[in-house]
Amino acid sequence: MQKIGFGTFNWIVLCVYLLAMLLVGVYFTKKASKSTDAFFKAEGKIPAWAAGFSIYATTLSAITFMSTPEQAFLQDWSYSVGSLAIIILIPILVKFYVPFFRKLSVTTAYEYLEHRFNPLMRIVGSILFMLYHIGRVAIVIYLPILAVTSVTDINPVLIAVIVGGLCIIYTFLGGIEGVIWSDVIQGILLLGGALLVSMLGAHYIKGGWGTVFNDAMADHKIISGLDFNASVLSRFIPLIFAGQFFNTLYQYTGSQDVIQRYQTTSTMKETVKSLWTNGLLAIITVPIFYGMGTVLYSFYSRAESLPKGFNTTALVPYFIIKTLPAGIAGLVIAAIFAAAQSTVASSLNAISSCAIADFKVRFFNDKFKQYSDVTWARVIIIISGLISLAVAIYLMLSDQSKTLDLFMTITGIFGVPLAGIFAVGIFTKRANATGALIGLIASAVLTYFAQMASISPFVVSCVSFISAFVISYLVSLVFKKSNKDITGLTVQTISETYKG
Repeated sequence: MQKIGFGTFNWIVLCVYLLAMLLVGVYFTKKASKSTDAFFKAEGKIPAWAAGFSIYATTLSAITFMSTPEQAFLQDWSYSVGSLAIIILIPILVKFYVPFFRKLSVTTAYEYLEHRFNPLMRIVGSILFMLYHIGRVAIVIYLPILAVTSVTDINPVLIAVIVGGLCIIYTFLGGIEGVIWSDVIQGILLLGGALLVSMLGAHYIKGGWGTVFNDAMADHKIISGLDFNASVLSRFIPLIFAGQFFNTLYQYTGSQDVIQRYQTTSTMKETVKSLWTNGLLAIITVPIFYGMGTVLYSFYSRAESLPKGFNTTALVPYFIIKTLPAGIAGLVIAAIFAAAQSTVASSLNAISSCAIADFKVRFFNDKFKQYSDVTWARVIIIISGLISLAVAIYLMLSDQSKTLDLFMTITGIFGVPLAGIFAVGIFTKRANATGALIGLIASAVLTYFAQMASISPFVVSCVSFISAFVISYLVSLVFKKSNKDITGLTVQTISETYKG
């Protein structure tokens, strides 16, 4: 397939966006430099709506920006049911999880694991998060840039260095406050970009939205009989919902990049508002992104045809570059990179918060006093960012993505199981450190074999969480009951110490 020229005007628009992101980081540099509380928590001064937008932008990557429309284009909207999990999850978070993190005023989620179990569980949780997110940053840089450059004449290494490098710089400068306000801009841009693609795509189809709707109904592009057939696990709606519920539970209860936002607002009430803002945006995302895929299905069924052997991973950038007017195309491509940068920036700041709070301050504070914690945090951001960027560039040059896939599989199998460990600690009084550690390891092993068996990813998520919770609890019953004081650390005892 012949590649399409990106065009001068599109380059100008993209460069203006990238420069604006850099200026956001510069603007917040002085405030972020005051203390680790400012660098990692923004001193609790972020408005609820902005924190909610930031959570939304963090959880929605550039890969989602492209893969969600692709799913609707190839099949239907069945996966969208997973987005509804957040509406059920938010009341659970508000009642049972967020109070623990706010009461303890934790810098990282894994501080709770030490309070509830022991320092080893904190170390394990923090290391797994950092390793996973270094790999995740590489993938979030690599995949969208690969898709965009597969249909344009843009040099992939150049754009990776520019997009990834500038992201490292503004995260380095502005701390979490700079990251959050960048997320707000990026969240608005990616939503606006998706709406533009849908509206202009429908405009180019004879009959417009009416034709799109008729095609969707005639070809079962919204929902089909397969979605309720339990023999087709990848399309079975109840399983999709259950699996996505546990995946989302991990993001909001065991992943530092999201949990960090809970401390950036001034009160518990503001944190609740931020979660509902995020929930509303997640629901809005369903018709916007799945609708984009349905519009593109009609467009390439009627207005144009895709090239023979076309890789649908690049469907969205191909439509943008080939069909949208100059300037608008540059703006929407900027939205794809915005989605990538919001995820990358959040991961880098969260990695540095874990490195400083869970290791430097907790275990080595007396040995590294020549520089402030903020300075060390910035060093960690540069190191982790450059490692991830180097891996992404290596993958682009060598096309050896299977190496990183293996790494992500090995580290990722500990993600959802970790959510099970948080849950067993919060909801049971009997769970102890021995049970939690054995449960985490056993669940990771079961998750690995479930993945290797090529079972539906939603089955894997269910196995991960349930096995971690159940095994941890049962093993804790076998071992001697812990004498550790857990007052205020379980749902049964939180009210004894928490005042709001």
